[in-house]
Amino acid sequence: MSRSIFVAAAIGLVAACATAQTTSRPDTRVTPSLVVMITVDQMRADYFNRFERQLSGGLKRLRTGGAFFINGFQDHAITETAPGHASTLSGRFPVHTGIVMNSQGVNGVPDGQVLGGRPNESASPSRFRGTTLTDWMRAANPATRWLSVSRKDRGAILPLGKNKGNVYWYATNGDFTSSTYYMDSLPEWVRTFNAQHLAQGYAGKAWQLLRPARDYPEPDSVGLEAISAGPDIAFPHVLPADGPRTASALQNVPFMDELTLRFALRGVSELGLGNDPSRTDVLAVSLSTTDAIGHRYGPDSRELHDQILRLDQYLDTFLDSLEALRGPGKVLVALTGDHGMSPMPMLRSTIYPNGDAKRVSIDAPWRTFLQRLEMLDIDTTAVLIEEGMVVVTKPSAFGSGARSADALLAGLAADLMRVQGVLRADLMTNIARADTVRDAIARRWLHMVTANSNVRMVITLTPYSYWLSATYPTHGSPHDSDANVPVLFWGAGVKPGQYSDIVRVVDIAPTLAAILGVKPMELLDGRVLTPVVR
Repeated sequence: MSRSIFVAAAIGLVAACATAQTTSRPDTRVTPSLVVMITVDQMRADYFNRFERQLSGGLKRLRTGGAFFINGFQDHAITETAPGHASTLSGRFPVHTGIVMNSQGVNGVPDGQVLGGRPNESASPSRFRGTTLTDWMRAANPATRWLSVSRKDRGAILPLGKNKGNVYWYATNGDFTSSTYYMDSLPEWVRTFNAQHLAQGYAGKAWQLLRPARDYPEPDSVGLEAISAGPDIAFPHVLPADGPRTASALQNVPFMDELTLRFALRGVSELGLGNDPSRTDVLAVSLSTTDAIGHRYGPDSRELHDQILRLDQYLDTFLDSLEALRGPGKVLVALTGDHGMSPMPMLRSTIYPNGDAKRVSIDAPWRTFLQRLEMLDIDTTAVLIEEGMVVVTKPSAFGSGARSADALLAGLAADLMRVQGVLRADLMTNIARADTVRDAIARRWLHMVTANSNVRMVITLTPYSYWLSATYPTHGSPHDSDANVPVLFWGAGVKPGQYSDIVRVVDIAPTLAAILGVKPMELLDGRVLTPVVR
């Protein structure tokens, strides 16, 4: 869809919005009518510098016209989608939101049957703890409205915490859906949007390079890409010709972001977000295609390069459309990533220093550890390992002294340190005593789990190394390659600037609250980035 058509469509929707009231705030603060939280799934901060000369649209507009922090971090250990999104508007680390990994995120819950989904397919924020910016805004002004949209359920759900209302994500049949946690049925405007079958309209469309091939230094066809992408490893990438298969395949190409933004704009118009000067509303948008392409082709692929260039264009059109709907100077935008990305260890990168990276298995020392438990007549099911965390599920199975869990785990740690690719194996009691100013890895684990939890030991691999079970490019480590993301503010109430300061994603919510003049309802992990606030 061309920019002119996209913007014209947005302008045409203005007539459907309620007439703006004329009441104004008593103070002189620059108060936006609409706050937009954009989370780009798998957005490394270095993409801004790497592709800087070729960015001409929304990403460039946000960087050059906003307050941009290149040294932003998701300052927790398991850098995945669910904990990253839960931190954006809460201002709190996973240890306080309760969302510590994807597998303990929004699915498998009793209170959110997916509308039109399979039996027992569920999604809700029931595991989320605490409040978000939307709660603080609603406390200050009960008229505040919100909308959250993503390709992924967790990307749509977690930025708003437990707030009910307009939360939607993409289903593989090409529709946007929700769950019974939010509503009994989809509203008319969503059904009307879905009835257009826009996803199926991409049938047979080819994802071509946006620029001439000479502008892409990355090789087009890399054999190892086939491990995750299958045979489709060279441009052009052509979508299936039949609609049902197209709707599913759309999730792995840039056009998915275009459709997500189009749905978000329709929601802004239909819900009247930002059309009343007596309140400020919230739009949360999570764009998932960068993550999908990164997982298929890696962060230094030609495909990822082209995705960022297309995202740049889509966001330019999106910003134009928002300003067409609400007027210039009425929108406040924050942008970040939920995590970064590391290249596959078996593919030596020309961009990232992964030459020493390994694919790591700890099966041998783990078997030895379980054998020790058996010899001591300790139930081997009393302990398990997940995402590098060793969890004692039955503390009563252990005794004291040499039979204590920590004593036995110390022996496991010694064995693990002899495995190539293992950087650290830390008891949580030691993590709790670490210098968290100088020891970023210890700090990020503490922001993930508490020292008195059932997690008794954490394992950290060397930079860029993967667990052996990972068969595709991925993320999830506490290293900067996975933790470094952009933090950016743009628009109403923002003082532009370029900053090298180290900041955290948890700083976004308190900074937005300061711009809006609302007070958080609980103690936050983040701080106000005062240079940003006009």
